[in-house]
Amino acid sequence: MLTSLKLTHFKNYESQTLVFSERLNCLTGLNGMGKTNVLDAIHYLCLCKSNAGLPDKNLMQHGADFFRLEGLFENETGEKDKVVAKYAAGQKRIMERNGNTVGRLTDFIGRYPVVMIAPDDVALVQEGSEERRRFLDVTLSQISPGYLQQLMTYNALLKQRNALLKTFAAERRFDASLLEAIDQQMPVPAQEVFEQRKSFIEGFEPLFADLYTAISGNREQVAVAFQSDLLDTPLDVLLTANLEKDRHLQRTTGGPHRDDLQLWMDGQVVKKFASQGQLKSILLALRLAQYEFLRTQKQQAPLLLLDDIFDKLDEQRVRQLVSLLLHRNFGQIFITDTQRSRIESVVASLAGDYKMFEVENGRIIA
Repeated sequence: MLTSLKLTHFKNYESQTLVFSERLNCLTGLNGMGKTNVLDAIHYLCLCKSNAGLPDKNLMQHGADFFRLEGLFENETGEKDKVVAKYAAGQKRIMERNGNTVGRLTDFIGRYPVVMIAPDDVALVQEGSEERRRFLDVTLSQISPGYLQQLMTYNALLKQRNALLKTFAAERRFDASLLEAIDQQMPVPAQEVFEQRKSFIEGFEPLFADLYTAISGNREQVAVAFQSDLLDTPLDVLLTANLEKDRHLQRTTGGPHRDDLQLWMDGQVVKKFASQGQLKSILLALRLAQYEFLRTQKQQAPLLLLDDIFDKLDEQRVRQLVSLLLHRNFGQIFITDTQRSRIESVVASLAGDYKMFEVENGRIIA
């Protein structure tokens, strides 16, 4: 649970301190006022990065040369952690926990699990495989420090291998021993990443199907399938088999960096056949299943950040969704909405403990 948050020169906030409800927190205001920025600050404190993927230099308030975030977390036993993230222009980001600098982010990420549902989640279905791999990586990195370390190792080796292939092409030469030195190191981290992704999908799919049924009213059946080159062939065999193609294309054409998820609805590919309403329900089910999986694995309730998800929903559907979140005990929830009257009328009848925050031009009134 996040009990308080302090933002200094973060995005459009000069200085703001918020004290939260342990159950439900609603931030309302017009678009562009800074509601999403609060959720992004929480995301940053948990995962050491912006949900929007922005570089740290772009998170500073206009005209400022640093930003600082401070959050006070409290677990089920009442133990408190003060987490600070700070960045100064031209320097590296620093993360602190209870006054001590965090050395390795792999040991920090996952301590405060979080799931964010945002409008751009539509990319999970409609864009390429990179977004779906990111979904896998963000989930598994919060569960397993070993996964994150192996992923970083594999990606670093992949980058070296692709750079070497480009160099060979540019210089019109080929050194098999240089390439082999990299190829020998890649299969171990690749296999670990593959195995953990495969295992995750096996546990994730029934959660996804169950939550879609709850959200949609049992109208359709959904499924998700894991696609990977390594399902049939180990990486060392792939690298050898694809060598000539890799040299020609100047990039590595097989491996877990090509993994993907295929989403199905009633036997049809979701990307091609889902309506807008079905698509929104699928995205919600994906994220809430991600939340349930994290809660089970971590034995604690993640923070749930809901950014503008009620857009284009009538009040009845908003009420149904909020009721689902509260009755399934989704822990501490943060919601943004442009219409205070809409969200307040819904939560007042469903949630006993909640707080409303009005956001206007980087200033917040509780």
